[in-house]
Amino acid sequence: MTEPNAAAPAPLFGASDIRRLAGEMGIRPTKTLGQNFVIDGNTIRRIVAAAGVGADETVLEVGPGLGSLTLGLLDAAAQVVAVEIDPVLAGRLPATVAEWRPAAVETFHLVEADAMRVTELPVAPTALVANLPYNVAVPVVLHLLEHFPSLQHGLVMVQDEVADRLAATPGSKIYGVPSVKAAWYSHMRKAGVIGMNVFWPAPKIHSGLVAFTRHEPPATKATREQVFAVVDAAFAQRRKTLRAALSGWAGGGAEAERCLVAAGVDPTARGEVIDIAAFARIAEAKEAQA
Repeated sequence: MTEPNAAAPAPLFGASDIRRLAGEMGIRPTKTLGQNFVIDGNTIRRIVAAAGVGADETVLEVGPGLGSLTLGLLDAAAQVVAVEIDPVLAGRLPATVAEWRPAAVETFHLVEADAMRVTELPVAPTALVANLPYNVAVPVVLHLLEHFPSLQHGLVMVQDEVADRLAATPGSKIYGVPSVKAAWYSHMRKAGVIGMNVFWPAPKIHSGLVAFTRHEPPATKATREQVFAVVDAAFAQRRKTLRAALSGWAGGGAEAERCLVAAGVDPTARGEVIDIAAFARIAEAKEAQA
């Protein structure tokens, strides 16, 4: 008897399948929802392989659309939870799974909702794998990492520039708020670039793959909200020194300098050169004085 997941690759959607499905449903991809459907099976296999999904895992997919990535994930994981905001697309997904992966019907869970508002799921996910709309990619990733601590790793496909920002490290010109806040939850790294011709409609820019592995946040007495407030203040005026940029947050330049010195951070440095642990120390220094 053939072991699960060991058989020859099951068929995945091609361009004609995607266009046929869309035609049957009377839909066109919309810029409002950032819909760009993957039409290349090899790209799906590449994403699933790069995600490193285990056969015992529950994968969370955001924005499954017509289901091209969903099928690949069902082949690799024990369960898939798909969150789809578009009611027309969500309504068709169960039938697509039943037609293309009949053996996986019981392991597929559909949630019709806005991923930015989801705080509960039918099954606790261990991995996030998604082709995210460009306009909401960063807030969606941060929201899911915040509300689903069971997520231990994942891979998201986003605008290539966004991928670079999420994976940026201190000292980089593109290191900023997304980089620091993502680092609170996990280690992020660039995992590849996807060309434009594997999507329908083809976007005008390349997409980037970002892989992440969760880790514990920095050891601090400050809350995540307090630390993130420092991050927001530091990068609101990123060309200013931290002493100047944090003066409003701290209640004055002198108090900002005190917090920075107490945290072991040079007050003349800029936010782009310090890591999440340093931001946590700055937040803690202020709270210790309160």
